[in-house]
Amino acid sequence: MEDKNKLEKIHSLIGDIEAQLLHAKQMLADFGPVDESRHARERAEEVGSTGESYGGNFVEGVFDGCNMIGPDGKTYTVPANYASKSKLVEGDIMKLTIKDDGTFIYKQIGPVLRNRQMGVLVRDENGSYKAVTENGRSHKLLTASVTYFKGEPGDTAILLTPQDMPSRWAAVENIVGEGSSEALDLLEGGFDAELDIGDSVEIG
Repeated sequence: MEDKNKLEKIHSLIGDIEAQLLHAKQMLADFGPVDESRHARERAEEVGSTGESYGGNFVEGVFDGCNMIGPDGKTYTVPANYASKSKLVEGDIMKLTIKDDGTFIYKQIGPVLRNRQMGVLVRDENGSYKAVTENGRSHKLLTASVTYFKGEPGDTAILLTPQDMPSRWAAVENIVGEGSSEALDLLEGGFDAELDIGDSVEIG
């Protein structure tokens, strides 16, 4: 009987949370869509540039967690596999070279300082991955980052986020099994403040 009462309370609590969430979403809808790239766009206006280079043109912009935003506010698609492999973080400065033959070459040229933290992997109804940290914050993750480490909901992810700006996205540094002590070892291991500038990727 006691277990049934607990189960009923859990279902009731979930119903209350869902109702509150729906109400909050309706309130947000009144304010219009959220500009998730605002911080990257503002930073790109400050540090970004465009110009000509040998055999083409270049654009220097800011990574918004998914794509690169140029100084003109234009969005440039960054290959998810490259962003995952390079562990790009929101705020990283990137350079896109557009060659005369139409080839795009991306390169990370200015990594921001990073924070490292742990989060639990979850997957929403749309199939997108997120990580929830101990303080209740939720960060979006590139699917390519999760599948590369063969992550599953409930696993522990080691996340990289920018130190000096708010972020909706996180880079995945590693994923370990659910409840594994290996995650704490990785977290306490630290990493060099001087980060190597990432490799470039060519898209032809």
